[in-house]
Amino acid sequence: MTFNKDQKKQLNIELSCTEIGGLWSTYIQESMTVCFLTYFLHHLQDEQIVPLAKNALEISQERIDQIKQFLLAENFPIPEGFSEGDVNLAAPPLFHDTFTLSFIYMMNRLGMIKFAFTASNNVRLDVLDFFNECIHTSTEMFGKAVRMMLEKGIYDRPPKMNYPQKKEYVKKNTFLDGLLGSKRPLNAIELSEIFFNIERNYFSVIVMLGFAQVMKDPKLKELIIRGKKISEEQVELFNKLFMEEDLLGTVTVSMEVTDSVVPPFSDRFILSLINMLNSVDILLISHALSQSLRTDLIAHYTKTIAEVMAYAKDTFDIMVERKWLEQPPLTTDRKELIRT
Repeated sequence: MTFNKDQKKQLNIELSCTEIGGLWSTYIQESMTVCFLTYFLHHLQDEQIVPLAKNALEISQERIDQIKQFLLAENFPIPEGFSEGDVNLAAPPLFHDTFTLSFIYMMNRLGMIKFAFTASNNVRLDVLDFFNECIHTSTEMFGKAVRMMLEKGIYDRPPKMNYPQKKEYVKKNTFLDGLLGSKRPLNAIELSEIFFNIERNYFSVIVMLGFAQVMKDPKLKELIIRGKKISEEQVELFNKLFMEEDLLGTVTVSMEVTDSVVPPFSDRFILSLINMLNSVDILLISHALSQSLRTDLIAHYTKTIAEVMAYAKDTFDIMVERKWLEQPPLTTDRKELIRT
Protein backbone atom coordinates (compact mmCIF):
# COMPACT_ATOMS: atom_id res chain seq x y z
CA MET A 1 0.00 0.00 0.00
CA THR A 2 1.31 3.48 -0.85
CA PHE A 3 0.95 6.50 1.42
CA ASN A 4 0.91 10.20 0.58
CA LYS A 5 3.14 12.74 2.34
CA ASP A 6 0.73 13.41 5.21
CA GLN A 7 0.11 9.69 5.70
CA LYS A 8 3.84 8.95 5.86
CA LYS A 9 4.11 11.37 8.76
CA GLN A 10 1.61 9.17 10.60
CA LEU A 11 3.94 6.18 10.13
CA ASN A 12 6.88 7.95 11.77
CA ILE A 13 5.20 8.57 15.12
CA GLU A 14 6.03 6.27 18.02
CA LEU A 15 3.58 3.62 19.07
CA SER A 16 1.03 4.88 21.60
CA CYS A 17 -0.24 2.85 24.57
CA THR A 18 -3.27 1.65 22.57
CA GLU A 19 -1.11 0.37 19.72
CA ILE A 20 1.38 -1.24 22.11
CA GLY A 21 -1.41 -2.89 24.09
CA GLY A 22 -3.18 -4.12 20.97
CA LEU A 23 -0.06 -5.55 19.35
CA TRP A 24 1.19 -7.11 22.59
CA SER A 25 -2.09 -8.86 23.50
CA THR A 26 -2.63 -10.01 19.90
CA TYR A 27 0.85 -11.55 19.85
CA ILE A 28 0.10 -13.54 23.02
CA GLN A 29 -3.26 -14.76 21.75
CA GLU A 30 -2.03 -15.63 18.25
CA SER A 31 0.91 -17.61 19.67
CA MET A 32 -1.65 -19.55 21.72
CA THR A 33 -3.77 -20.15 18.62
CA VAL A 34 -0.71 -21.45 16.73
CA CYS A 35 -0.12 -24.01 19.48
CA PHE A 36 -3.73 -25.18 19.35
CA LEU A 37 -3.90 -25.44 15.56
CA THR A 38 -0.50 -27.17 15.30
CA TYR A 39 -1.74 -29.81 17.75
CA PHE A 40 -5.11 -30.16 16.01
CA LEU A 41 -3.52 -30.55 12.58
CA HIS A 42 -1.13 -33.20 13.90
CA HIS A 43 -4.13 -35.44 14.65
CA LEU A 44 -6.83 -34.17 12.29
CA GLN A 45 -8.37 -36.84 10.03
CA ASP A 46 -11.33 -34.98 8.51
CA GLU A 47 -10.18 -34.02 5.00
CA GLN A 48 -12.74 -31.22 4.80
CA ILE A 49 -11.50 -29.51 7.96
CA VAL A 50 -7.75 -29.88 7.29
CA PRO A 51 -7.49 -27.09 4.62
CA LEU A 52 -9.48 -24.70 6.83
CA ALA A 53 -7.26 -25.44 9.84
CA LYS A 54 -4.11 -24.96 7.72
CA ASN A 55 -5.46 -21.63 6.46
CA ALA A 56 -6.21 -20.53 10.04
CA LEU A 57 -2.71 -21.53 11.15
CA GLU A 58 -1.08 -19.59 8.30
CA ILE A 59 -3.09 -16.48 9.21
CA SER A 60 -1.99 -16.65 12.87
CA GLN A 61 1.65 -17.19 11.90
CA GLU A 62 1.52 -14.23 9.51
CA ARG A 63 0.04 -12.03 12.24
CA ILE A 64 2.83 -13.01 14.62
CA ASP A 65 5.47 -12.20 11.97
CA GLN A 66 3.90 -8.80 11.26
CA ILE A 67 3.75 -7.90 14.95
CA LYS A 68 7.41 -8.87 15.33
CA GLN A 69 8.26 -6.47 12.50
CA PHE A 70 6.38 -3.65 14.20
CA LEU A 71 8.07 -4.24 17.57
CA LEU A 72 11.60 -4.82 16.21
CA ALA A 73 11.36 -1.58 14.21
CA GLU A 74 10.65 0.22 17.51
CA ASN A 75 13.36 -1.66 19.46
CA PHE A 76 10.53 -3.06 21.56
CA PRO A 77 11.02 -6.45 23.29
CA ILE A 78 9.17 -9.35 21.70
CA PRO A 79 6.74 -11.05 24.14
CA GLU A 80 7.52 -14.63 25.09
CA GLY A 81 4.01 -15.85 24.37
CA PHE A 82 3.72 -19.57 23.69
CA SER A 83 5.75 -21.92 21.52
CA GLU A 84 6.33 -25.55 20.59
CA GLY A 85 7.57 -26.15 24.14
CA ASP A 86 3.98 -25.68 25.34
CA VAL A 87 2.62 -28.42 23.04
CA ASN A 88 3.04 -32.18 23.35
CA LEU A 89 2.40 -33.58 19.86
CA ALA A 90 3.02 -37.09 21.19
CA ALA A 91 -0.13 -36.84 23.31
CA PRO A 92 -3.19 -38.58 21.79
CA PRO A 93 -5.99 -36.35 20.46
CA LEU A 94 -7.93 -34.80 23.34
CA PHE A 95 -10.77 -33.54 21.13
CA HIS A 96 -12.60 -35.07 18.19
CA ASP A 97 -12.13 -33.52 14.73
CA THR A 98 -15.31 -31.44 14.89
CA PHE A 99 -13.94 -29.49 17.84
CA THR A 100 -11.25 -28.06 15.55
CA LEU A 101 -14.08 -26.56 13.52
CA SER A 102 -15.76 -25.25 16.69
CA PHE A 103 -12.44 -23.75 17.77
CA ILE A 104 -11.90 -21.95 14.44
CA TYR A 105 -15.48 -20.69 14.56
CA MET A 106 -15.27 -19.40 18.14
CA MET A 107 -11.78 -17.87 17.91
CA ASN A 108 -12.69 -15.93 14.78
CA ARG A 109 -16.05 -14.85 16.18
CA LEU A 110 -14.27 -13.46 19.24
CA GLY A 111 -11.50 -12.11 17.00
CA MET A 112 -13.98 -10.05 14.98
CA ILE A 113 -15.13 -8.40 18.22
CA LYS A 114 -11.63 -7.88 19.64
CA PHE A 115 -9.99 -6.58 16.45
CA ALA A 116 -12.81 -4.11 15.77
CA PHE A 117 -12.42 -2.71 19.28
CA THR A 118 -8.61 -2.60 18.97
CA ALA A 119 -8.65 -0.99 15.51
CA SER A 120 -10.93 1.78 16.76
CA ASN A 121 -8.25 2.76 19.29
CA ASN A 122 -5.37 3.03 16.81
CA VAL A 123 -4.27 6.10 14.89
CA ARG A 124 -0.93 5.04 13.38
CA LEU A 125 -1.87 4.11 9.84
CA ASP A 126 0.30 1.01 9.41
CA VAL A 127 -0.94 -0.48 12.69
CA LEU A 128 -4.50 0.47 11.81
CA ASP A 129 -4.12 -1.27 8.45
CA PHE A 130 -2.82 -4.37 10.23
CA PHE A 131 -5.86 -4.58 12.51
CA ASN A 132 -8.24 -3.83 9.64
CA GLU A 133 -6.73 -6.80 7.83
CA CYS A 134 -7.18 -8.89 10.99
CA ILE A 135 -10.88 -7.96 10.97
CA HIS A 136 -11.14 -8.95 7.31
CA THR A 137 -9.42 -12.33 7.67
CA SER A 138 -11.30 -13.17 10.88
CA THR A 139 -14.62 -12.35 9.21
CA GLU A 140 -13.67 -14.48 6.22
CA MET A 141 -12.60 -17.43 8.38
CA PHE A 142 -15.74 -17.10 10.51
CA GLY A 143 -17.89 -17.35 7.38
CA LYS A 144 -16.00 -20.43 6.17
CA ALA A 145 -16.36 -22.10 9.56
CA VAL A 146 -20.11 -21.36 9.73
CA ARG A 147 -20.60 -22.71 6.20
CA MET A 148 -18.80 -25.95 7.02
CA MET A 149 -20.61 -26.35 10.36
CA LEU A 150 -23.93 -25.98 8.55
CA GLU A 151 -22.86 -28.56 5.99
CA LYS A 152 -21.94 -31.00 8.75
CA GLY A 153 -25.10 -30.28 10.73
CA ILE A 154 -23.27 -29.15 13.86
CA TYR A 155 -24.27 -25.48 13.93
CA ASP A 156 -27.12 -24.60 16.26
CA ARG A 157 -28.83 -21.54 14.79
CA PRO A 158 -30.05 -18.69 17.02
CA PRO A 159 -33.79 -18.81 17.85
CA LYS A 160 -36.28 -17.73 15.22
CA MET A 161 -38.93 -15.14 16.00
CA ASN A 162 -41.98 -13.86 14.18
CA TYR A 163 -41.49 -10.61 12.31
CA PRO A 164 -43.35 -7.63 13.84
CA GLN A 165 -46.29 -6.37 11.81
CA LYS A 166 -45.55 -2.71 12.48
CA LYS A 167 -43.10 -0.44 14.28
CA GLU A 168 -44.00 0.38 17.87
CA TYR A 169 -42.88 2.53 20.81
CA VAL A 170 -42.76 1.45 24.45
CA LYS A 171 -46.12 2.30 26.04
CA LYS A 172 -45.88 0.81 29.54
CA ASN A 173 -43.73 1.60 32.55
CA THR A 174 -43.62 -2.17 33.16
CA PHE A 175 -41.38 -2.69 30.09
CA LEU A 176 -38.41 -3.17 32.43
CA ASP A 177 -40.19 -5.45 34.89
CA GLY A 178 -38.99 -9.01 35.13
CA LEU A 179 -38.55 -9.98 38.76
CA LEU A 180 -42.20 -9.81 39.83
CA GLY A 181 -45.53 -10.09 38.08
CA SER A 182 -45.98 -10.76 34.38
CA LYS A 183 -42.92 -10.36 32.18
CA ARG A 184 -42.95 -8.99 28.69
CA PRO A 185 -41.48 -11.30 26.00
CA LEU A 186 -37.76 -11.09 25.36
CA ASN A 187 -36.83 -8.72 22.57
CA ALA A 188 -34.60 -9.65 19.61
CA ILE A 189 -31.47 -8.11 21.15
CA GLU A 190 -31.94 -9.91 24.47
CA LEU A 191 -32.59 -13.22 22.69
CA SER A 192 -29.40 -12.82 20.69
CA GLU A 193 -27.26 -12.06 23.74
CA ILE A 194 -28.70 -15.04 25.66
CA PHE A 195 -28.10 -17.41 22.74
CA PHE A 196 -24.46 -16.42 22.26
CA ASN A 197 -23.81 -16.57 26.01
CA ILE A 198 -25.07 -20.16 25.95
CA GLU A 199 -23.01 -21.00 22.88
CA ARG A 200 -19.80 -19.51 24.34
CA ASN A 201 -20.28 -21.34 27.62
CA TYR A 202 -20.88 -24.66 25.85
CA PHE A 203 -17.49 -24.11 24.22
CA SER A 204 -15.94 -23.41 27.64
CA VAL A 205 -17.54 -26.54 29.13
CA ILE A 206 -15.94 -28.70 26.43
CA VAL A 207 -12.54 -27.05 26.87
CA MET A 208 -12.69 -27.32 30.68
CA LEU A 209 -13.81 -30.96 30.50
CA GLY A 210 -10.84 -31.84 28.31
CA PHE A 211 -8.38 -29.95 30.50
CA ALA A 212 -9.79 -31.41 33.75
CA GLN A 213 -9.39 -34.87 32.23
CA VAL A 214 -5.66 -34.47 31.56
CA MET A 215 -4.61 -32.17 34.42
CA LYS A 216 -2.33 -33.91 36.94
CA ASP A 217 -1.91 -31.06 39.46
CA PRO A 218 -4.74 -31.46 42.05
CA LYS A 219 -4.99 -27.71 42.76
CA LEU A 220 -5.25 -26.83 39.07
CA LYS A 221 -7.68 -29.68 38.40
CA GLU A 222 -9.95 -28.36 41.16
CA LEU A 223 -9.80 -24.86 39.64
CA ILE A 224 -10.67 -26.18 36.18
CA ILE A 225 -13.61 -28.22 37.49
CA ARG A 226 -14.87 -25.10 39.27
CA GLY A 227 -14.68 -23.14 36.00
CA LYS A 228 -16.55 -25.90 34.19
CA LYS A 229 -19.30 -25.74 36.82
CA ILE A 230 -19.64 -21.95 36.43
CA SER A 231 -20.08 -22.35 32.66
CA GLU A 232 -22.58 -25.19 33.15
CA GLU A 233 -24.62 -23.05 35.52
CA GLN A 234 -24.72 -20.23 32.96
CA VAL A 235 -25.91 -22.65 30.28
CA GLU A 236 -28.60 -24.01 32.60
CA LEU A 237 -29.74 -20.53 33.65
CA PHE A 238 -30.04 -19.11 30.15
CA ASN A 239 -31.60 -22.26 28.70
CA LYS A 240 -34.21 -21.98 31.45
CA LEU A 241 -34.97 -18.43 30.29
CA PHE A 242 -35.50 -19.75 26.78
CA MET A 243 -37.84 -22.49 28.01
CA GLU A 244 -39.85 -19.94 29.99
CA GLU A 245 -40.41 -18.09 26.70
CA ASP A 246 -41.63 -21.35 25.09
CA LEU A 247 -38.43 -21.45 23.05
CA LEU A 248 -36.38 -24.60 22.76
CA GLY A 249 -33.13 -24.36 24.66
CA THR A 250 -29.90 -24.87 22.77
CA VAL A 251 -28.27 -28.27 23.15
CA THR A 252 -24.85 -29.73 22.41
CA VAL A 253 -24.81 -31.65 19.14
CA SER A 254 -22.04 -34.06 20.09
CA MET A 255 -19.52 -34.81 22.81
CA GLU A 256 -16.23 -33.56 21.38
CA VAL A 257 -13.79 -34.77 24.08
CA THR A 258 -11.97 -38.10 23.69
CA ASP A 259 -10.96 -40.43 26.53
CA SER A 260 -7.29 -39.33 26.52
CA VAL A 261 -5.68 -38.54 29.89
CA VAL A 262 -2.33 -37.35 28.48
CA PRO A 263 -1.78 -33.56 28.70
CA PRO A 264 -1.32 -32.08 25.20
CA PHE A 265 -0.40 -28.63 26.56
CA SER A 266 1.71 -27.23 29.38
CA ASP A 267 0.00 -26.25 32.65
CA ARG A 268 1.00 -22.64 31.99
CA PHE A 269 -0.69 -22.77 28.59
CA ILE A 270 -3.90 -24.24 30.04
CA LEU A 271 -4.14 -21.65 32.83
CA SER A 272 -3.39 -18.84 30.38
CA LEU A 273 -6.23 -19.95 28.14
CA ILE A 274 -8.60 -20.06 31.12
CA ASN A 275 -7.43 -16.58 32.11
CA MET A 276 -8.19 -15.34 28.59
CA LEU A 277 -11.64 -17.01 28.58
CA ASN A 278 -12.40 -15.33 31.90
CA SER A 279 -11.61 -11.91 30.43
CA VAL A 280 -13.76 -12.59 27.37
CA ASP A 281 -16.62 -13.83 29.55
CA ILE A 282 -16.57 -10.71 31.74
CA LEU A 283 -16.47 -8.46 28.66
CA LEU A 284 -19.32 -10.15 26.80
CA ILE A 285 -21.57 -10.67 29.83
CA SER A 286 -21.10 -6.96 30.59
CA HIS A 287 -22.10 -6.19 27.01
CA ALA A 288 -25.18 -8.40 27.36
CA LEU A 289 -26.04 -6.58 30.61
CA SER A 290 -25.82 -3.22 28.85
CA GLN A 291 -28.23 -4.44 26.16
CA SER A 292 -30.84 -5.90 28.54
CA LEU A 293 -34.02 -4.04 29.40
CA ARG A 294 -35.65 -6.54 31.74
CA THR A 295 -34.83 -6.46 35.44
CA ASP A 296 -34.53 -10.24 35.81
CA LEU A 297 -31.92 -10.36 33.05
CA ILE A 298 -30.01 -7.50 34.67
CA ALA A 299 -30.02 -9.39 37.98
CA HIS A 300 -28.86 -12.64 36.32
CA TYR A 301 -26.03 -10.94 34.44
CA THR A 302 -24.90 -8.98 37.50
CA LYS A 303 -24.71 -12.16 39.60
CA THR A 304 -22.88 -14.03 36.83
CA ILE A 305 -20.29 -11.28 36.37
CA ALA A 306 -19.54 -11.36 40.12
CA GLU A 307 -19.03 -15.15 40.01
CA VAL A 308 -16.76 -15.01 36.97
CA MET A 309 -14.73 -12.12 38.45
CA ALA A 310 -14.15 -14.09 41.68
CA TYR A 311 -13.05 -17.09 39.62
CA ALA A 312 -10.84 -14.90 37.42
CA LYS A 313 -9.10 -13.49 40.52
CA ASP A 314 -8.30 -16.98 41.80
CA THR A 315 -6.96 -17.96 38.38
CA PHE A 316 -4.88 -14.79 38.25
CA ASP A 317 -3.48 -15.39 41.76
CA ILE A 318 -2.33 -18.92 40.89
CA MET A 319 -0.65 -17.72 37.69
CA VAL A 320 1.20 -14.97 39.58
CA GLU A 321 2.17 -17.40 42.34
CA ARG A 322 3.69 -19.80 39.79
CA LYS A 323 5.27 -17.01 37.70
CA TRP A 324 3.23 -17.94 34.63
CA LEU A 325 1.62 -14.58 33.87
CA GLU A 326 3.56 -12.53 31.35
CA GLN A 327 3.27 -8.88 32.30
CA PRO A 328 1.82 -6.39 29.81
CA PRO A 329 4.08 -3.39 29.10
CA LEU A 330 3.96 -0.87 31.95
CA THR A 331 4.24 2.90 31.76
CA THR A 332 7.26 4.52 33.44
CA ASP A 333 6.98 4.66 37.25
CA ARG A 334 7.67 8.38 37.74
CA LYS A 335 7.39 8.18 41.52
CA GLU A 336 10.07 5.47 41.63
CA LEU A 337 12.37 7.58 39.45
CA ILE A 338 11.95 10.53 41.79
CA ARG A 339 12.68 8.35 44.85
CA THR A 340 15.90 7.01 43.30
